[in-house]
Amino acid sequence: MISGHNLLRRASAEFVGTFALVTAGCGAIMVNSMTGALTHVGVAFTFGLVIMVMIAATGHISGAHFNPAVTVAFSLTRHFPWPDVPAYLAAQLLGATGGALTLWTLFGNVANLGVTLPAGSGMQSLGLEILLSGALMFVIMAVATDTRAVGQLAALAIGAAVGLDALWGGPISGASMNPARSLGPALVSGAWQDQWVYVAGPLVGAVLGAFTYQFLRGPAPAPSPSPASTSVSTSSSSSASRSLPRTTSTNKVSGTIQRNGAAAKKDTASAQSVSDTAKGEL
Repeated sequence: MISGHNLLRRASAEFVGTFALVTAGCGAIMVNSMTGALTHVGVAFTFGLVIMVMIAATGHISGAHFNPAVTVAFSLTRHFPWPDVPAYLAAQLLGATGGALTLWTLFGNVANLGVTLPAGSGMQSLGLEILLSGALMFVIMAVATDTRAVGQLAALAIGAAVGLDALWGGPISGASMNPARSLGPALVSGAWQDQWVYVAGPLVGAVLGAFTYQFLRGPAPAPSPSPASTSVSTSSSSSASRSLPRTTSTNKVSGTIQRNGAAAKKDTASAQSVSDTAKGEL
């Protein structure tokens, strides 16, 4: 759990991020359907860019899942607490539905609000969604849970993975990779055909991708902090740094005491020598 933010604030950030994903991504599908200005490449880039931007904007608040499959996969691999899962799922579904309602208000039911539908068979799209979601979750696990990865590039890497998957998988399955992104537009537009594909596929794929990366990474090094505890680790380091002068002073005092003790012993030895000399003279 990310410290400093209660569950309501984190869930609200998930709502905002998923709302933006559906509004921009599905909105791009609708605008392209009306004008032809964006093309398939433009739509794919829109999905990747909105993910990248919203991760940068809210990742430090909620972790920027925006995807029920990602939340479940994180929990199964012990990177996210199970008690927080219902709040995250509810926020993501509400955000997606709110985004779809916004698009319906602006443009009407154009292109079924960007709903995902298989171009071929349902089983073909199921297989493709498992593959695409697995690849995406593999990247997410790498940049979000492994301290050896360059964490500053997380937004760019995940956004690029979404865009890449959408570029080649979009014409076949819609490249949802996200149950909320599919269910929100489906709920508002009423297009429920084969929507089970976009629930089962991303969930199965994300779990497989997460455990695949866990296996390849191997045991995490014990000294390395997890992303969720990085701020705590930094705070502890700062506290240690602030306590250093006191430790140094203590060492200096201890050294002084030791030197004084040695001097006292030397004086005692000298006094004993004088006493022995005096006895000899007597």
